[in-house]
Order: sequence, then C-alpha cells, then structure tokens
Amino acid sequence: MKAIMGARTSRVAWLLGICLLVPCAGEAAPALRSDMVASLERLQARLGDGDPAVLAREAEAAAERLAGGNAADRWARALFLQIAATAEVERGNDVRAAALFAEARGIDGVESRYRRRWLHQEARLRLRAGQTEQGAALLKRWLESGEGAADDAWLMAQARADLDQWAAAAQWVDRARQASGVLPERWQSFAAAVYQRAGRNAAALAVLDVLLADDDAPADVWRRAAGLAQRLGERGRAAAILEAGRRRGVLTGETDLRRLIELHLAGGTPARAAEQLDAALARGRLPDDLDNRRLLARAWSAARAHDKALVAWREVAERSGRADDWRRLGELAYGWGRRQTVVEALQKAREAGDATPRDWLLTGVAAFEQGDVAAARRAFRAAREAGAAQAAAWLAALDDGQVVTTPAGAGER
Repeated sequence: MKAIMGARTSRVAWLLGICLLVPCAGEAAPALRSDMVASLERLQARLGDGDPAVLAREAEAAAERLAGGNAADRWARALFLQIAATAEVERGNDVRAAALFAEARGIDGVESRYRRRWLHQEARLRLRAGQTEQGAALLKRWLESGEGAADDAWLMAQARADLDQWAAAAQWVDRARQASGVLPERWQSFAAAVYQRAGRNAAALAVLDVLLADDDAPADVWRRAAGLAQRLGERGRAAAILEAGRRRGVLTGETDLRRLIELHLAGGTPARAAEQLDAALARGRLPDDLDNRRLLARAWSAARAHDKALVAWREVAERSGRADDWRRLGELAYGWGRRQTVVEALQKAREAGDATPRDWLLTGVAAFEQGDVAAARRAFRAAREAGAAQAAAWLAALDDGQVVTTPAGAGER
C-alpha cells in the first residue's frame, strides 16, 4: 500500500507548477460561494489519498453540473476539471488528463495565467503519452510566451528528436544549454546524439569530451568521440582519445587496438603505429596474420625505418608469395640503396609472376652498382626486350665503358 501511495504522490508531484489550490484571497478571479469552495477543498484533499478513479468521476460530474452558468460557475468548473485532470494523472491516464486540462483552459473567462499553466501541463502530458506532434505544438506555444524554463527547452529538443527533426532539435538543445548554464548530466548523451544526427560534429565532440571526463564513461562514448574526431579530419586527436580509453582500461578489444594503430598510421605518427602493432603481435593481442603483417610493413615504411621496413616486407612477401609484395620490397630497397636486396627481391618477383620492364631495369642498375657487369648486361637486355626505353642507353654505356646518369627510377612501371 505504501508503494502504491508513493507512486501516486510521485505522479502528482510531476505536475509541480499547477495551481492545485483554490486561488488565494486577493487573486483576481470570480468570487465563489462558500459551499463551492468547501466542495473544491474536500476533493482536493483527497488527491494522492484514496481512489483516484472515483475522485476523477466526482470532479467531472461537479464540473458538468456547472456548465452554462455565470462567471463564478465557469471558474469553479475549470477548477473541478483541474482536480479531475490531476486525479487522472494519479491513475496514469495521461491522455485523459491532457484532455481535461484542454477543456479547462478553453472555458470562457478563465484568466490567461491559468490558461498558460494548463497549456503547459497539457503539453507535457501529451508528450509523455506519446502524442508528440500535438505536445510539441503546445509546448512551443508555452515557450513562446516567455515563461518556459530550461527543462521545457530540453523537452522540446526531445520532441523534435522523436520526430526526426534533427536540425530543429539541435537548435533547441542550444537554447536548453543556454538556459541551463551547465549542461545537465542527464542530457549530455542526448545532446551529443542530437548534434551528431544534425551534422554538427564539432559540437557533438565537445559534449562527448565532457562525458569522457567521467571515470565511468562507457566504451561506446570513447568510440563515438574518436569517430567524430576522425570525421572532422583530426586523426591525431582521434588516436589520442583511443589511447586514453585504453589507458583507462575501457577499450580492450582487438578492434579498438587495430583502429588505434590505423589512426596513428593515417594521422602522421606511423612509428607509433608500428611500435604498437609490433608489440601486439609479439604478445598475441592481435592475430599474427598476413593482414596485420602487411599493416606493420606499411607502418615501418611510412616511418622510414629502413631496416625494420625491409624486414617486415620480406616477411610479408615470404608469407604471401605474391609478385607484387616482392616487387614492393625491391622498390623500397632500391630507393634506400640496398642493392643486394633489390636483386634478390626482384628475382623472387619474376619467379612468382611475369616480370615487368622496370623489374629488369632495376635489377640491371643494382647489379651494375654492385660491380657485376655481366649480370647487369643480362638484365638490361631483358629490359630492352620487355620494352624499357632506358635499357638501350644502359647497354650502350656498358659497351663504351661509360656511366649512365639517367635515374632508373624514371623507367616504365
């Protein structure tokens, strides 16, 4: 019984701001007969204590008996309807309560301040009952009267979001935040979601930053923040967010670690990406598969860590057996002056598939620079037969004992 009474009291308390009492002396309202005041006070005293269904019926019946009366009767009728509406709120019948408030504020002669109060309550009840469009229209009228508080602006933002009107919802979030002063904790996730759906990613990220300051921020908030930073082109910031989430022990999965590594690689810190991936592979935190090995090779290459990059690409090529991977190793080795690796890698590329004119040309240059003129001549001849334009110049230079200065890097690919 106490639990039931507590629930009823809570529902009535939700209507704070409504004039539940008969107007005090001195208020500008029609004077009521003493018996009418006594009847209103008796019904009002039963709110939150007793059967609300019976109370609602009695209050409505009293209101009906006053239909068509004078100004005092109309005012009393409005107050009886107010009591009936509050009883319906106790019952959880928000739609009926809203209809009663609408009827009360439609009675001729009721002062505007009471109309506004009942408009406010009707709007909130219709929103709570799922009558979103109607409730939003009423709440907008209330807010336009200049009497709305921050909570009403948040309700309007929620209503616009429920109607998928994201741009309007974001504008109401702006107004609600301005009225609130400090972004209320219970609205933080909502505000971030609205801004994001409205395409205002910078604003959404700013709100998520507030959420991340909380030690209990869940993993999805960290991921959303990193995703928004990445979408804004702030890859370094996105990586920093994921790093912080990992330090907090929130982001512990393979997907988060792999994403962090890729962000470091894309965000201009490839050495950090390579170090983290190398450690993850060594500790078994990421699968030691070809995709991750290829990512490691790319990271060391972007970091221009020559020795580590060449070792990593050799590992990839040996695992895959693909000509393109051997060719990639040969290209990097040529650019970094590792001539023996060029010869070995491009030979493997030829064994794995058709050789390109450039493969032969680079092989010839590497062999020549190692002092193996015979091997260089064979490679340049093969390059010439494959259509490499520079091969003839190299062969002529070898025949004349001259050095070709045209870089082989300009050859055909």
